Amino acid sequence: MMADSGSNEEVAVIGNTDITSTETESNIINTMVERETALLRKMEINVAEAEKRTGKNTVNMQETYTVYLIETRPAETVPGGGAPAAPDTLWRRYSEFELLRTFLLVTYPYIIIPPLPEKRAEFQWHKLAADNLDPDFVERRRVGLENFLLRVASHPVLSNDKLYFLFLTEEKGWREAVLETGFQDKVDSRLKSLSAMFRVKNPDKRFTAMKQYSDELNTVISQLLRVRARVADRLYGVYKVHGNYGRVFSEWSAIEKEMGDGLQSAGHHMDTYAAQIDDILEEEEHYADQLKEYLFYTDAVRSVCKKHELIQYELEMAAQELVSKKQQREELATGTVRVFSLKGMTSKLFGTESQEQRESRLAALEQSIQEGEETLKEKNTECKEFVQMAWQDIERFKEQKDKDLREALISYAIMQISTCKKGIQVWSNAKDCFNKM
Repeated sequence: MMADSGSNEEVAVIGNTDITSTETESNIINTMVERETALLRKMEINVAEAEKRTGKNTVNMQETYTVYLIETRPAETVPGGGAPAAPDTLWRRYSEFELLRTFLLVTYPYIIIPPLPEKRAEFQWHKLAADNLDPDFVERRRVGLENFLLRVASHPVLSNDKLYFLFLTEEKGWREAVLETGFQDKVDSRLKSLSAMFRVKNPDKRFTAMKQYSDELNTVISQLLRVRARVADRLYGVYKVHGNYGRVFSEWSAIEKEMGDGLQSAGHHMDTYAAQIDDILEEEEHYADQLKEYLFYTDAVRSVCKKHELIQYELEMAAQELVSKKQQREELATGTVRVFSLKGMTSKLFGTESQEQRESRLAALEQSIQEGEETLKEKNTECKEFVQMAWQDIERFKEQKDKDLREALISYAIMQISTCKKGIQVWSNAKDCFNKM
């Protein structure tokens, strides 16, 4: 179960089954990309095509890579039925999409950043090409990259990012502009969150439950994709074996006079049936990609939860340090010294300090305590603001996820029903051929 968003905040210290080709195509693109943001109201965004190129990489080695054409154009309708404005275009490599996403991940740690499509094919059935330059794989990645851009453009916060807008509109100078922000210096510091979870004393139960849910969702989607890959392998074999019916019926028709035409026609239907499987499984890959998107989304959810753990840990450490300083102040003011404390051992070795020294230390402690209280106040504010913003985005994501996965599964079921109907039609046609013999 997902965490209940209505629970109290816990701060660590203070408190019809036929489907047309048009419908199929529209179902392939996720439907939660809605024109709600100012960016999408004024701009249309497409990844129109992919192109294979060859060039030298950073170590002067020849390499083959793929670039993607991003098209943007004004979204306003043209009055009088005139032709729409020509789109502005630029080319981007997959690595540039990766850089954009990393920048967004670091800059907006409280947001579940949309994932990129896979760099190399995963959970594939064995007849599918594993080459990341395979045309079918590149086409699916093109669709995924367009979906990523639209996800960002439809987000109420991410859509307003200036560097995202430059990514869409400025081919030259964009990478330099991103690197100048210094975001990479923050990437390494985020690694502390990996171990913070083991040290947080009072974790927020909602984020703990959300992280557990994302782990479980990752597991079930992975299992679903593995099952689908196994089914695709077996289904491919079943369809292709039907081609043997076509061959046998064709050979049989050659030795028959009265039944020859019927057998030949039936064999033709079987050949057609066997040839359908390649298109069927290619269409299935698009639905599998929708599931993979949410498989990768689970990492984005965990990233937000880990960032919260890090902020919570820093808050607890600030509070612990402040308590320690106040205890030192009390000891100095009263003259009470714990025997096994560092100060107690020092006193035994070097004697007690003078009144002047004690007052000097007391003044320094007072200053340090004031700074500690300010730090604690800032950390408390940071934690509360992070929780508020992160949970708001988590609620938005949950609504998006439920709608997307429901529609993807329904569309997949409709496609399977349509496929079965085509199989029934093939055998019905074969039956008619037999009846006419």
